[in-house]
Amino acid sequence: MKIIRLKIYQPQAHYRIPFTYQRRHTYPLPPYSTVIGFLCNILGINDQKKEEYKKLKEIKISIAGRFEYKTTEYIWFRNLSKKSHIDRFGYVENRSINGHIEHIGGQSPVSIDILNDIQLIIYLSHDDENFLSTIKSNLKNPVKRLEIIHLGRAEDWVVFEEISDLDITKFSYQQFDADFKHFFWIPERIYTNGHSRSIAFDSISGLIYNLPTFCNVQDFDKTYNRHGQRIFQYIKVKLNDGLLINQSILFDKELGLPIFLAELNNE
Repeated sequence: MKIIRLKIYQPQAHYRIPFTYQRRHTYPLPPYSTVIGFLCNILGINDQKKEEYKKLKEIKISIAGRFEYKTTEYIWFRNLSKKSHIDRFGYVENRSINGHIEHIGGQSPVSIDILNDIQLIIYLSHDDENFLSTIKSNLKNPVKRLEIIHLGRAEDWVVFEEISDLDITKFSYQQFDADFKHFFWIPERIYTNGHSRSIAFDSISGLIYNLPTFCNVQDFDKTYNRHGQRIFQYIKVKLNDGLLINQSILFDKELGLPIFLAELNNE
């Protein structure tokens, strides 16, 4: 079985933790749903009924990475409530402040955490090697892309440092007591390619999250709006900071990093 290895650099990124508002916190790694959206973008999948999307739902993904430092930016968000508009402009029909026409509504101050100088290592595996080749081709020549290629916010552009396909059988299972100096998403259900070894999820250190994976867009059949409300599937994972003790791990000797391929499709 083939596996695609991506090495990605991002000058800045924000992988938003849901339900954080006044100060918007970020995960240290993109969640699976963000990587899936990234793949939908480069494959040109704008309809969940497409055969490519059905194929994509069988993909296995491993995500690791690190960043140099984190900063917090202070920004303004537009508030479109009637009350906020009146508080800013005085009355509904007015849009002028000091002789300048502005957008309707008011403004709300928001702090947003930003990661800087990010290095990501993403592994993609699929039973259908032809589909995996299609992904690689579109990563190298994204002629089908729906929008600017990004991970996180629309402005969080990516630089591909490596796009390579490798044979998963060349990776070995090894037992380590080591600090790999990377963050990892470690899923409860790890794809082992038929290997008998498994990771003791409960014994791994890390914070437990239910991360979003694939989604259904509500009322897409009526609106054809792929940016509509999304109803996600979730998987249980741990966010590990690199310290792994007494675990048998699928290992990439070339980069010196473990691989945790997540089984994503719950259907």
